[in-house]
Amino acid sequence: MHLRLAAPSALAIVLPTALAFLATAAPAAAHGIVGDRFFPATLITDDPAVADELTVPQVDAFRTGDEPPNTEVDISGEWDKRLTTNFGVSFDGTWTELKTPGGGTVTGFQNFGTTFKYQVLTDAPHELMIAVGLDTEWGGTGSAKVGADAATTLTPNFYFGKGANDLPDSLWWAKPFALTGVIGYAVPLAHEPRALQSGFALEYSFRYLSSHVRDIGLPTVINQLTPLVEVQLTTPIANRMPSTGTINPGIIWSGNRVQFGLEAMAPINRASGHAIGAVFQVHWFLDDMFPHSIGRPIW
Repeated sequence: MHLRLAAPSALAIVLPTALAFLATAAPAAAHGIVGDRFFPATLITDDPAVADELTVPQVDAFRTGDEPPNTEVDISGEWDKRLTTNFGVSFDGTWTELKTPGGGTVTGFQNFGTTFKYQVLTDAPHELMIAVGLDTEWGGTGSAKVGADAATTLTPNFYFGKGANDLPDSLWWAKPFALTGVIGYAVPLAHEPRALQSGFALEYSFRYLSSHVRDIGLPTVINQLTPLVEVQLTTPIANRMPSTGTINPGIIWSGNRVQFGLEAMAPINRASGHAIGAVFQVHWFLDDMFPHSIGRPIW
């Protein structure tokens, strides 16, 4: 889920609230943990964990790759629910405001989506997590005015996360690095091009550095930060259309019940967009907030 050219009005509302909460919240608990490694929920790509979570709001602001470009603001949300300890389902939706160069504005919802995810492997000694899933974008549930497709699209996905704890002790400074990613094959249920969809996040956890490698005396608020760079790419199959995507440097602050993330969005080419956008996210850990009710698996 995703905000791409700066949307000053949206950021002006959510950022002060986020910063105020950041000053008082506690350290993170049990989301996306394998061994000593905590994988935070990333903003643009999906992390490999199955958990009870709520993302609301996420705001993306950007200029599209059209010529001339439109200005788009997306406000989205996602609810992730564990059915069993290792198997879960998520529901997501996005409301879009699209401003055309001529000054007209249209609004509407994108297609709604569901994703089933199964956590196949959790290898604590090697800080490795692997999952598989199926994402469905339900065609015709959104508005064509804002670009929602009439065709349903199925995307089988492979997810992974790997920490760098296997590095030798001489490279202690690099052990806080981790890499997460998702690779999917989008198949529209119509005569439309298929596409390879991939996303990766390179993370550096100050929490991991201070707690499991070497405490270098950083302030608590810094120890709760995870700088990262995310990359998302869409590559059409069997035609000559260029790949599109963005490179997103940013930072995540993780608390006990909530995390905040903020990233820039740099398009990789003109087909991907114009200028630098931004994405801001508030992500709630329902499994930590309500461990005995809605935050636990149904079965």
